[in-house]
Amino acid sequence: MKLVLSCEHATNFIPPQYVEIFRIEKDVLQTHEAYDPGTLDLFHYLQSLAEFSLDQKISRLLIETNRSRHHSKLFSRFSTSLSERDKADLVQDFYSAYRDEIEKAVQKIIDSGEEVFHLSLHSFTPVLNSIERNAEIGLLYDTSRTSEKVISADLYAFFKKRTDLKLRKNYPYLGKADGFTTYLRKQFPEKYYGIELELNQKLVSGNAFPEEVKKVVYNGVVSILTKNASPEEGM
Repeated sequence: MKLVLSCEHATNFIPPQYVEIFRIEKDVLQTHEAYDPGTLDLFHYLQSLAEFSLDQKISRLLIETNRSRHHSKLFSRFSTSLSERDKADLVQDFYSAYRDEIEKAVQKIIDSGEEVFHLSLHSFTPVLNSIERNAEIGLLYDTSRTSEKVISADLYAFFKKRTDLKLRKNYPYLGKADGFTTYLRKQFPEKYYGIELELNQKLVSGNAFPEEVKKVVYNGVVSILTKNASPEEGM
């Protein structure tokens, strides 16, 4: 089994040609609406474990990489007013370019005879619509896929023994809701296992998670890869 690591909401970067649409509400770029704080730092921490890794370079407020192509919220309340040409450019240059590269990497690994453990990194705001989120770590997966259930259960058990952080499965979202992993499951019904890791942003300081949190995630991923290593790799 090989690890594919992705980070769909890594940054709040806005290319110069799109800055004007945020002129009135430029402070929104510092909020969870624009990106997932802490995830890029965690991405870099885990990157050495991955056979392939990729992070999205622009803000989700331009285009939502973790939504299907025809989702109603593909473009945000800011970018929905862009011209059709600008939207087409965002789809081609960022959305499709990102997703296609990961899909090709998954295909290459499967074609080589290996299985793919895809870990998609996300973080969530502690309070949404005045409701406090009741977890620090969430594991999102498709409950109808046995291998994803097993991987998530193994990760859950590993984290449970090594941290006091509150864990929940398929929280704060459902793993089979519209998203990139959901799309990839349809493209690769076998040998692909997509897990979204959600971490509470209340743990973030200076756009980074604490060392102890990153370390437990790192070691948890190592445990999954080790358990699913081929006999030759385990020798």
